[in-house]
Amino acid sequence: MADSTHFFVHASSYIDDDVIIGEGTKIWHFCHIMSNSKIGKNCILGQNVMIADNVIIGNSVKVQNNVSIYEGVKCEDNVFIGPSAVFTNVLNPRSSVDRKAEFKETIVKTGATIGANATIVCGNNIGKFAFIGAGSLVNRDIKDFELVVGNPARHIGWMSELGERLEFNNNGIAKCKNDGNTYLLINDKVKKN
Repeated sequence: MADSTHFFVHASSYIDDDVIIGEGTKIWHFCHIMSNSKIGKNCILGQNVMIADNVIIGNSVKVQNNVSIYEGVKCEDNVFIGPSAVFTNVLNPRSSVDRKAEFKETIVKTGATIGANATIVCGNNIGKFAFIGAGSLVNRDIKDFELVVGNPARHIGWMSELGERLEFNNNGIAKCKNDGNTYLLINDKVKKN
C-alpha cells in the first residue's frame, strides 16, 4: 500500500497491495480497494465502496455510498457518482461461465455526473460534463454535456460544466446562468465556446 500519511483511510476499510492513492484522498467506512487500482488526488470514497482490480480513478472524483466500480471502468477527473449507482463489466453474465476475458471498457469522462441508483451497462461511455439522472439505465454512449433520464436513458437536454440546464436559442447558442460561459450546439453536439 502507498504511504498513508498523505491520504485518509478509515480503520474499517481494506486496501490491497500495489494500490496507488493520491494525496488528500479520503476513503471512508467499509471500503475495499483491490490490487493494481489507482485513485487520484483529493478523491472522496463514501461508505461501502469497492474499487476492483486495475480500475483507474482520476483526481477530485466523488464516489458516494454503496458503489462498486468493476474492472474495465475508468473515471477521469472531477467525476461524481451518486449513491448506489451500478456499473457492469460483462454483457451476458452467468455464474457457471468465466467471462473475465470479455470485460467491456467503460469510460466516464471529465466532469460527468451519474445520479443515484443509475445503472451503466458496460461498453457505453459517458461524455465530458454529461449528466445521468437518478435511476437511469444507460445502454448507449452519452455525448459531452448531454442530459439523460429514464429507462432506457433518453435525451432531454444539455448541461453546462457547472451543472446548469442549457437553453439554446435559434442560432444554437446558450449561456450558463451560473458563470455566463457560452456553449454552441452544432450537429447535435455541444461544445463550450
